[in-house]
Amino acid sequence: MDYLWVLVAFACGFGVKQLGMPPLVGFLLAGFGLHALGVKPEGDLELLADLGITLMLFTIGLKLNVRALIRKEVLVTAVSHTLVWIVVVVSCLSLITLLGTGYYFDLPLESLLVIGFALSFSSTVCVVKMLEEASELKTKHGKTAIAILVLQDVLAVLFLVASTGKLPSVWAFALLALPLARPLIHRMVTHVGHDELLPLLGFFLALGGAELFSLVNVKGDMGALIAGMLLASHTKAAELYKSLIGFKDLFLIGFFLSIGFTALPSLDMMLTALLLLVLLLVKFVLFFRLLTWLGMSGRSSYLTSMALTNFSEFGLIVADVGMENNWIPDEWLVIIALVMSFSFVLSSFVFKRAHYVYAHYNKLINRYEKPESHQGIHLPDGVDIIIAGMGRVGKGAYMALEKQYDQRVCGIESDAERVNLLREQKVNVIAADSDDYEFWQAVTKNNISLVMLALPSQVEMRSTLEMLRMAGYQGKVAAVARYEDERKELLSMGVNVAFNYYSEVGSGFAAESQHLLESERPLDIASQV
Repeated sequence: MDYLWVLVAFACGFGVKQLGMPPLVGFLLAGFGLHALGVKPEGDLELLADLGITLMLFTIGLKLNVRALIRKEVLVTAVSHTLVWIVVVVSCLSLITLLGTGYYFDLPLESLLVIGFALSFSSTVCVVKMLEEASELKTKHGKTAIAILVLQDVLAVLFLVASTGKLPSVWAFALLALPLARPLIHRMVTHVGHDELLPLLGFFLALGGAELFSLVNVKGDMGALIAGMLLASHTKAAELYKSLIGFKDLFLIGFFLSIGFTALPSLDMMLTALLLLVLLLVKFVLFFRLLTWLGMSGRSSYLTSMALTNFSEFGLIVADVGMENNWIPDEWLVIIALVMSFSFVLSSFVFKRAHYVYAHYNKLINRYEKPESHQGIHLPDGVDIIIAGMGRVGKGAYMALEKQYDQRVCGIESDAERVNLLREQKVNVIAADSDDYEFWQAVTKNNISLVMLALPSQVEMRSTLEMLRMAGYQGKVAAVARYEDERKELLSMGVNVAFNYYSEVGSGFAAESQHLLESERPLDIASQV
């Protein structure tokens, strides 16, 4: 039976990927398809799903800054959106009932409030997957979206505590002392090395944090998140994140499959779920207007809102609690599972086009921002070479070119913390998103002769090239690729030079070592031992 899950999940994921959609859409379809065929879920599927969510929250913690949670655009938006959303949803559902157009909406106020609350959350799993694929976890809108999701998770925990009557143990106060364990945890990570012990330590910390919180009657997933946050400032946090990303993605397939086993829908339930899908427009507008009102730029507000415009897996948990307490009918658990799945599909498809939509409608979107919040970006004088992405590859390219071209070279980086670190090292760099259409519009006026793309993902590379094209850039473009098929794709999109750094690093290594062959006396290594 396990092989059947793998077979169907792969077939559906592969199929939808050929249609240009994210594989998670296929995994959702696989779950519903297996359920329709009469396949029964086994315990190991639920175990995979739980592991995936635990690892996901741990990896989020590795990239999360605690100060981000208390920014006004995060704290006020998360709380205000939930309250306003519940009022709006209850009003809409009551109106539908009065019009006599929805059988499932004829419910008491208590039930409508639970449904509104269940639909107020955005999906942590879906949002993180979308941001990861676009390499936007470290951007301003990515960080803001993640911080809002974390606060929504806190609200969900408070609801579960209040509804189940399961109060945290008195020992829960001891969790406040966890920061005291940070030096010990950091020391372990420092000395664990770079081999298989590193991801194993990640599993230990993620699952250990979850178990620790569960022991004191606090939601275990929050423990995994906190464990990750304790490591966020460590120099090996990024390496640990990369070592766990494959495991997390694999285990999350179990989560998406498990959604399909919630229940089989009827036609009426599907129509009801499709009707509720219209509320996503309300969710987007609420997020967007709150964020612009609180001073975020139009672009950041728009992209944050686009990422959060979906329904969450937490809705299923809230609905399940409501069903057990007889607050909502059993059918609503199925309806919420359906509308959540539909929102995943729609959100994944729409977010891929978010930057293109902004490029076409940026004036309309920015009309709603406060005048002082618009983030105009200007290049330093004399710059005619831009390196997009200042990770290890981009920084290495900068150091090599800066020796010859000095201040003519400038890097751009979306991670503001990395920008500050690079500036301390006297690197000429500015904070900007490589797929920001307005940035490239300004760049085309500066007679830039070369743009070098050292971005971490092919998705971001495609988006940046499209923005360059739309902005009318006429200079040369060089890019790096991880695989040969990606290199060929970049060349087909108009890149002048595409460097496969996996296959060509050997030639670069040889070139750097050639001078050793020209030395008069070869080094006798054996004699030095």
